[in-house]
Amino acid sequence: MSKKIVSIENLKKIVSKLKAKRKKIVLCHGVFDLLHIGHIKHFKEAKNLGDILVVTLTPDRFVNKGPNKPAFDEKLRLEAIAALDIVDFVALNISPTAVVPIQKLIPDIYCKGSDYKNHRNDISNQIRNEIKAVRKVGGKVVYTGVITFSSSKLLNQYSDIYTDQQKSLINRIKKKYQFSQIEDSIKAFKKAKVLIIGETIIDQYIFCEALGKSGKEPMLVLRDIKKEEYLGGAAAISRHISEFCNNISLLSMVGEKGEFLKNILKNLPKNVDFRYIKKKNSPTIIKKRFLDNSTNNNNKILGVYTINDELLNIKDERLFTSILKKIIPNYDLIIVSDYGHGFISKKSANLICKLSKYLALNAQVNAANIGYHSMRNYKNIDCVIINDKEIKHELRDKNEKVEVLMKKLSLQQNIKNLIVTQGTSGSVMYSKKDKKFNFCDAYAKTVVDKIGAGDAMLSIIALCLKCRFDRDLALLTGSLAAAQSVETIGNKEAVNKIKILKALEHIFK
Repeated sequence: MSKKIVSIENLKKIVSKLKAKRKKIVLCHGVFDLLHIGHIKHFKEAKNLGDILVVTLTPDRFVNKGPNKPAFDEKLRLEAIAALDIVDFVALNISPTAVVPIQKLIPDIYCKGSDYKNHRNDISNQIRNEIKAVRKVGGKVVYTGVITFSSSKLLNQYSDIYTDQQKSLINRIKKKYQFSQIEDSIKAFKKAKVLIIGETIIDQYIFCEALGKSGKEPMLVLRDIKKEEYLGGAAAISRHISEFCNNISLLSMVGEKGEFLKNILKNLPKNVDFRYIKKKNSPTIIKKRFLDNSTNNNNKILGVYTINDELLNIKDERLFTSILKKIIPNYDLIIVSDYGHGFISKKSANLICKLSKYLALNAQVNAANIGYHSMRNYKNIDCVIINDKEIKHELRDKNEKVEVLMKKLSLQQNIKNLIVTQGTSGSVMYSKKDKKFNFCDAYAKTVVDKIGAGDAMLSIIALCLKCRFDRDLALLTGSLAAAQSVETIGNKEAVNKIKILKALEHIFK
């Protein structure tokens, strides 16, 4: 590895010594996914502005340039920059933007390409924040060059970063939309009034080290290392929606004693109105998952659920249905996440279907409800998401093609748009009205945890379809949301609107 490649902290020490010798420091920052002549011209102009040119790179985990990006990993990108004689030092950033390197290195000049001069095109406000940081440390921002090249555009045009199916999908969307139209439409989601109905679940991840078999009993012994806790179930959906919509309500269920209630309220976004029923003789649902922390994969070893999945008693059911009758007509979009844990009875499900203007559903099959087929309680649904194993289980047919089963389920339950997820094989949507299928590949760079991906996808697809997005575009946008979800543990991170917009922006270059 080149001696030019150093850590941010070591670079801070190096720059400090150089500044003491009155050397003028110039900083450039970016992804630099495909090193091209535009970058080289940019670096040359930057170097002419000072004595020492340092470059910081965005790490892979923070690159939001659409599916299959970056094309080259951070190690290769570091080596490519370090190979340029004109660059004195290069470091991998520790944050998504250049703000931290600016604060640590205190450059005399911060250089950006001329295409960043128009801040109106800055979806994330990243450039504005970087300019503020530069001015705060007493530096100057300089825009280089008049001819610009886009790595994303070059990769989109001349490389095979997309599969044939991805190319076909993207080209169909490009014929119908400009990115500016999509951006405006997604920003308009904020007007939608959304009600989420379903169980609130506390997801606990206990990271352990396997010590081996007990010497006294036939038992596996684990060392407890750390615990992480996130909001799951319907609460996770409300978090996904929160960046997109201003008016959100969550109607849910907690335990009789209100366990975790303070924690739930603390971790729900401020724009979520939380209404709940305390279920008699029941705890707040907790799903504990024990993971092997000795490997990078964090493989799940064991799941322990704290659940009373009996239906609500007569009094609580009456309260629930009275709330439904009162509030459902006030909302544009109803999203139901039915985990089959006793919150939504068949009677309540029928009422939701009857009163909803636009209904989206995720009725999951899981270890605690398998065989009960809660989806059968719902009919006349605008949007449903289910995975390929669930639809086979639902229709008790493990051998038939998924497309055949989708037609059958859509007809049986009167589902207008049915989406089936197929893991790494992507997803497929069936329109009952048009009798047509839309296909979309999976876009996740890495899969850390599949839990919560369906809820993330449903949240965004439901918004897209309700707001009259084309099915191809809705499926792509939902798939990008699912990709975000599987790249973190459980529901640790909510779907990020800026990441979605940035990904779509780079796809359209």
